[in-house]
Amino acid sequence: ILLLTFFIYTCYHMSRKPISVVKSRLHQNCSELVKPVNDSHSLNDTTWCDWAPFDKNNYKELLGAVDNAFLVAYAIGMFISGIFGERLPLRYYLSAGMLLSGLFTSLFGLGYFWNIHMLWYFVLIQICNGLVQTTGWPSVVTCVGNWFGKGKRGLIMGIWNSHTSVGNILGSLIAGVWVNEQWGLSFVAPGAVTAAMGVITFLFLIEYPEDVDCTAPQHHTSVSPPALLSHSWGSPWPRISCVPFHHTLCRALQGVVEFSLCLLFAKLVSYTFLYWLPLYIFNVAHFSAKQAGDLSTLFDVGGIMGGIMAGLISDYTNGRATTCCIMLILAAPMMFLYNYIGQNGITNSIVMLIICGALVNGPYALITTAVSADLGTHQSLKGNAKALSTVTAIIDGTGSIGAALGPLLAGLISPTGWNNVFYMLISADILACLVRVLGEPARGWAVYWC
Repeated sequence: ILLLTFFIYTCYHMSRKPISVVKSRLHQNCSELVKPVNDSHSLNDTTWCDWAPFDKNNYKELLGAVDNAFLVAYAIGMFISGIFGERLPLRYYLSAGMLLSGLFTSLFGLGYFWNIHMLWYFVLIQICNGLVQTTGWPSVVTCVGNWFGKGKRGLIMGIWNSHTSVGNILGSLIAGVWVNEQWGLSFVAPGAVTAAMGVITFLFLIEYPEDVDCTAPQHHTSVSPPALLSHSWGSPWPRISCVPFHHTLCRALQGVVEFSLCLLFAKLVSYTFLYWLPLYIFNVAHFSAKQAGDLSTLFDVGGIMGGIMAGLISDYTNGRATTCCIMLILAAPMMFLYNYIGQNGITNSIVMLIICGALVNGPYALITTAVSADLGTHQSLKGNAKALSTVTAIIDGTGSIGAALGPLLAGLISPTGWNNVFYMLISADILACLVRVLGEPARGWAVYWC
């Protein structure tokens, strides 16, 4: 199950990454290239090598709009996806989601072969892809949560969550193969692999241990449910045995709100790097599109290390929140240093990218996996194990709002200078830490209300 869900979500992220690599191909400095002999453009055309409609001066805003179409649809769809994830068999739900994700990813690339130059086509494809990709995260976390208890959840999920970075790396490398020639294949190839993985998921995914006569893990402690779940409301009527809806809801939200808001800002930073780092390297360090895409994978290598390290430390200290805060505090100065000295030589760039990737993606990985699973299998939700899907969707859906804002803001701010983009990222990182620290009083209020 760990391997299968690892490959499943690797494919989801692999299919999201090509757009960040192809951006530098859609708009580039044509004066540095030799125009083909059979090219029909005029001699004075300085945008002959660009792909319309991204050949205009406002190309960064247009590329930001394409990113945002996916991310806004993903954020909205995520809140709905958890509800479907509770009610539908995960095997069918994931299989359908992967087949459709593969289809829409491929359709984006087919725009190259079909010679499509209309912005609405690429935006519409991204919206559809964003919606169907929400099938992935709540489903795989729920499936892993069904199979594994709390014992070493931080370490197990820290290793398992490296699928995000592995998918980004594979997506970058695959896209880099064709980015300078037929960039449409940079999307078609990952789309085909994702669809094929959907078929494998349909054939082999097992949702519950009981389905194959295995013992289910112990998610809950032996503590009896709180008295609030069975009370008389001060009336002479018999004690109510059912759980009032608002009690279950508020108990599910204890801790969820603060981590959701923390993830909003953490994911804003992570997804800005995901979508804009290759273009930043291309513009600032003046590498080729392929070299920039390959170098950007080091950020994800650091992300793998950071996710495992965060999970291991949080298991050892039993302090998921503290681990998140420390890594967020350290990430801010590291991003500042990367912007100022990261491009002074290839060695500096490699070291700083790995460190930044570890510190930025560590808290993000911990919140979306171990923290979500801890909250979704909390003892107060006993008897409603499928709440894990909803809790995961609430946390990641809120985080996805930040994922949508980050690339959009980067597209709007980058024309004023890349320094301003990094100031925005550092501010978001600090806010993520503050939200988590200030979340304790809010949790106390929630407990009182319940």
